[in-house]
Amino acid sequence: MRKMHFYYLYPLHFYTELNSINMQPIAPGTIVFHRFRGYGVLTAVNLLSGWVSVRFGQETRVLDLCLSSDALQHADGEPILFRRNPPERMPHGRLMAMVRALHGAGYQRLYLYSWPKPSGLHWHWHLFAGPRNWSARPLRAGWSGSGSDYIFNPVLGWGDAPGASTAELIQALAQFDPEGLSHALGRDTDHSGWFAAVCDVLLPDYAYSFGWETQNAAAASAGLAGTALQVMPVREGLPAYSGAALPLAPGLQHLVRPHRLFPRSNEIEHLLRGA
Repeated sequence: MRKMHFYYLYPLHFYTELNSINMQPIAPGTIVFHRFRGYGVLTAVNLLSGWVSVRFGQETRVLDLCLSSDALQHADGEPILFRRNPPERMPHGRLMAMVRALHGAGYQRLYLYSWPKPSGLHWHWHLFAGPRNWSARPLRAGWSGSGSDYIFNPVLGWGDAPGASTAELIQALAQFDPEGLSHALGRDTDHSGWFAAVCDVLLPDYAYSFGWETQNAAAASAGLAGTALQVMPVREGLPAYSGAALPLAPGLQHLVRPHRLFPRSNEIEHLLRGA
């Protein structure tokens, strides 16, 4: 089976799917091929809807075609595949799937910490390995990011593609930082059991958050603080999570504070840089 690579077009909420690592342009002036019309040139492109206008040969009028159904190809024969599914707005769901798979392979001392940015539009994420210390998490290059980075970059930025599978993410991590991954080798049955149970409930549409950074959000969630895990959808258009309350991760409950649940963003950045 030929490997397919996904490319994210921001800010449009859609994917083009190509079978080459180097994405070819889809823009006015691009030469395309249609099996019934032959070669033509794109005169207008709407990646929001997937419709394009093409002028073939000496024809005076353009023809409107749909990228998702009319089997257009690039001039070299590479198919242009397009689908209108809303993409993930954050990589947390993919990261959870990766961590769960690594737990099953014996790397149970790998942890994923996530928390919201002050704007409330995106969430930070931080992978760390070794001792499970939520308040003093070690920072390694490439092991942290946020949803705002994800809209421009692949999941991890370690050579992985935006649509990389769980196995491909694990391979990217192992190649990028094998020393860091080695620190995750070992058993932590309390956390791995909790993590597997949370993944069963949330994936693939939701991910968890460990805190709030705005006073309004903290006040609104005060009744759940310390007892329930916060959940957010990873794609636009999904309803708010309405399932059963999920417990916080083992060892995290004692970090909850009555007025300030977690450090402010500048304190977090200082913590990460100094770790």
